[in-house]
Amino acid sequence: MAEDKEFPSQQQERPGHEGEMEPEPQDEMRGYTGSGKLDGKVALVTGGDSGIGRAVCVAFAKEGADVAVAYLSEDDDAKHTAGLVEAEGRRALTLRCDLQQEDECRRIVRETVDGLGKLDVLVNHHGTQTPVDSPEEITTEQWEGTFKTNVYGVWWTTHEALKHLGEGASIINTGSVNGIRGNKELIDYAATKGAVHVLTFSLAQALIERKIRVNCVAPGPVWTPLIVATFPTEKVESFGQQAPMQRAAQPDEIAPSYVFFASEQLSSYYTGEVLAPVGGETHPG
Repeated sequence: MAEDKEFPSQQQERPGHEGEMEPEPQDEMRGYTGSGKLDGKVALVTGGDSGIGRAVCVAFAKEGADVAVAYLSEDDDAKHTAGLVEAEGRRALTLRCDLQQEDECRRIVRETVDGLGKLDVLVNHHGTQTPVDSPEEITTEQWEGTFKTNVYGVWWTTHEALKHLGEGASIINTGSVNGIRGNKELIDYAATKGAVHVLTFSLAQALIERKIRVNCVAPGPVWTPLIVATFPTEKVESFGQQAPMQRAAQPDEIAPSYVFFASEQLSSYYTGEVLAPVGGETHPG
């Protein structure tokens, strides 16, 4: 019934633009007050132009970090995010890139270090998904593209970042509730997010002696441009209502999880963790 819809019917071409969403996501951290938890740090956030990525960039800036914003093609969204970072008195760098390409993944790390002087926090937040009605719909092209973006891109960016990350650094990957319990409509996406979770575990073990922490945030339903760019209108209208809280999260509600993992003050004893803000859904194990 119409009165049960949280979001009006809408759909966009990939990758989706925030200014065209109704309602626009809450991702500017307007009610958030920082306390210097990331003073003097430099962060690179992939997929930082909008949604959770934007909220993370702004939260980091409010905590004292300079931020490089990597994005695919959403120039206006990325410019807006950079403006929000700079409004907090921090430096911002925008990096247009295609993270299905190894050289692009490595380039944005180098340009972050060249432009902002160093790298302390890497947030691998970029990702893509394509819903299907049956497994047979997934072509080899789709399968490879999803893995190239969601797994290879994370690995290549991390691999390059390890040349610059020192003691006390933090790597934060974005996983998904779908990587925990699967999703029949997002088969390849769920598989990539499961891979990201295990990559997080493995890298945490490998880097612990170097005192580089590696953690993961695995959100449930969140109102971002990815939703209107990949789901059919009927799915958009009821998006998030399956969660026990009966609603999708706003990006501003998820970003503090990234601040927690980025800050040594808050999470010095955490590595190899997957934190799942999923609106009340519980999982075994």
